[in-house]
Amino acid sequence: MRALFISFTLLLLASCGAFNLEEHENTRPEMKLETFFNGNLVAYGVVLDRSGNLLRRFSVDLVANWQNDNGEIKEWFLFDDGEKSTRIWRLKKVTDNQYQGEADDVIGTAEGSTSGSVLYWEYELEIDFDGTIYQVTLDDKMYLIDKDRLFNKTDMLKYGFKVGEIILYIEKESTKNTNDMSITL
Repeated sequence: MRALFISFTLLLLASCGAFNLEEHENTRPEMKLETFFNGNLVAYGVVLDRSGNLLRRFSVDLVANWQNDNGEIKEWFLFDDGEKSTRIWRLKKVTDNQYQGEADDVIGTAEGSTSGSVLYWEYELEIDFDGTIYQVTLDDKMYLIDKDRLFNKTDMLKYGFKVGEIILYIEKESTKNTNDMSITL
């Protein structure tokens, strides 16, 4: 009986905090990956541990382009400790609000859905931590601020438990040159 009560309580707690993409249906501007992720972009972010403590800072240069329903995003990461890495996303628009993606360090296929100005994107990623490769689930929520700016919050999960978080701001390169925001690593 006690095990049943604990299981029910954990299930109830897990469902209370569940992200509901449909709640964003009437938000604008409308999120379309092929519109926002097109051309040159730049991003700035932080990696936090599960308690919210800063682990790393980074910047990313992105080049994205689409041919019909197929897109490619090239990402060049520069971390505050000097580490550099590259990821190339191969994207496919499956339906009007459904996307899939693959990259070399992504296990299987990333699945994404949009509603209003929000994208929910989930995938398994291999990460190298001190020479050991770990597989984590990335639970991405991207919020379009306006047609040129996006805020991304990612929970990193292992066995369903949050082990870290990534917070990222992305903007189109043309916007970067015309605003007052400057971040230096």
